[in-house]
Amino acid sequence: MVRLALRSLPVQAAEQLEARIVAGEWPVGSRLPGETALAAELGVARSTVREALRMLVVRGLVESRQGAGSFVLREHADPDWALAVRRARVEEVLEVREAIEVQAARLAARRRDDDDLARLRDALEARAAAVVDGDDTAYVDADLAVHHGIVLAAHNDLLAALFDEVRPRLRSVMLEMLALGSADPAYRADQAEHEELVAAIAHRRDEEAAALAEAHFAAIRRRQR
Repeated sequence: MVRLALRSLPVQAAEQLEARIVAGEWPVGSRLPGETALAAELGVARSTVREALRMLVVRGLVESRQGAGSFVLREHADPDWALAVRRARVEEVLEVREAIEVQAARLAARRRDDDDLARLRDALEARAAAVVDGDDTAYVDADLAVHHGIVLAAHNDLLAALFDEVRPRLRSVMLEMLALGSADPAYRADQAEHEELVAAIAHRRDEEAAALAEAHFAAIRRRQR
């Protein structure tokens, strides 16, 4: 069993699976092992494997077929996509996030289940604690966990895969801004905004959730001016 380091588990899992596809372990057209088997091989949770597979779908390496599993489409990912994500400007990342997360908030309010709410509430608590502690890394990770939880609650694999692809770039940008002191102090004091958004999702108020998500991104843009 190959164990992965604790940092960025889905990203590392996707990289390992991609390397094995490139090496020819699973030829084009072949079916990948199931999530349980891959999780055991990598020493991670099934949810991590699921996120990794979504990344490979976005990269065009793998196709997910309902009820049949995941199949290899090609041996090499599109290098232009990965390069575009790495080089994306902050404004571009924010625009992509808004496009993903506003619709995700709307869908999450319609589709969320009890597990989704538990995940969101745990992330909100971690975010609040990080704000109080002044721990930048913990704050960024908890903030992204809240937004990731909203996307997962939408129960749309492609939305989740797109978010997963931009999350590492977004994390690095957020940490750089905080380290340089260029982030407005209010950037970390918007806990109430996040709690209102999660409450709208919990009460299945879809249009309110979407409007709150839009307002959140508008506030971020104002803080960056």
